[in-house]
Amino acid sequence: PPPPPPHPQPPPAPGPGRAMGHALCACARGSLSIEGQRYLLLQRLGEGGFSYVDLVEGLQDGRFYALKRILCHDKEDCREALHEVEMHGLFEHPNILRLQAHCMVEKGPKHEAWLLLPFLRRGTLWSEVEALRDKGAFLAEERIVPLLLGICRGLQAIHAKGYAHRDLKPTNVLLDDEEQPVLMDLGSMNQARIEVKGSREAMALQDWAAQRCTISYRAPELFTVESHCVIDERTDIWSLGCVLYCMMFGEGPYDLIFQKGDSVALAVQNQLRVPPSARYSAALERLLSSMMAVNPQERPHVSHILDQLEGLQPAPSGQDTTQI
Repeated sequence: PPPPPPHPQPPPAPGPGRAMGHALCACARGSLSIEGQRYLLLQRLGEGGFSYVDLVEGLQDGRFYALKRILCHDKEDCREALHEVEMHGLFEHPNILRLQAHCMVEKGPKHEAWLLLPFLRRGTLWSEVEALRDKGAFLAEERIVPLLLGICRGLQAIHAKGYAHRDLKPTNVLLDDEEQPVLMDLGSMNQARIEVKGSREAMALQDWAAQRCTISYRAPELFTVESHCVIDERTDIWSLGCVLYCMMFGEGPYDLIFQKGDSVALAVQNQLRVPPSARYSAALERLLSSMMAVNPQERPHVSHILDQLEGLQPAPSGQDTTQI
């Protein structure tokens, strides 16, 4: 079992925005230091299998932050945590969560990587979709398009540096106070273009994907990796399609299949049928279908999706709109 945290506190989520809006227990206050700055522990926000997130307040600046602590049981865990830190360091983009500070803390024979991140009180895109779904409502297209634009701009910045996110899903998209989406959880990011040479490499990549890429948002080519192929950043486009579907219909296209215990690996091999909906334009539905192409070579790149979305945006008031 992981060692107890250094200060008595309450319980956590795999991302800095997960439990917003819920009544959370306040914890016995402790403080900690990162890069020479002191922070007051306020409460636990959430926890995952290997990490937990606390709300902290900067004693110098009075600002709130989400402190993600990754439990490292061995050198490989430490290396993966430092990889996440390194990925954050590549970007200074409004649609990618910024790392404020970090440190590695010894806990007896084990370590914890501490990542200090901005605290976004709105929480995740998923919490927004779920709250609406509970009321029997769905996101309107006028809200979906700007959200999708922001997610795509974040992805474009990642792809432009030769990387892919590999674990895009609604719980990994935070919303800031202006409702701008912010991509988080960069721990699964890796080289965008992976050339697979032989069955051993294929199996290694397949095993990696099974551990790092959420099953109901995972691209078909990562379930059964061919022994000679190229995997590229369009795995993210498939996941983006699943995120768009979730925004439109209140859950991901394969969430129910997974929850029922049926085979997602089998389901993703067939072209997704988009349920007809009077709520959304034919153009948005066509865009969704293009992202969900089973063959990755048939999926658009993020730049093409951005072009399509610009056409779907409402014109500024006072201008005539042209129907596409």
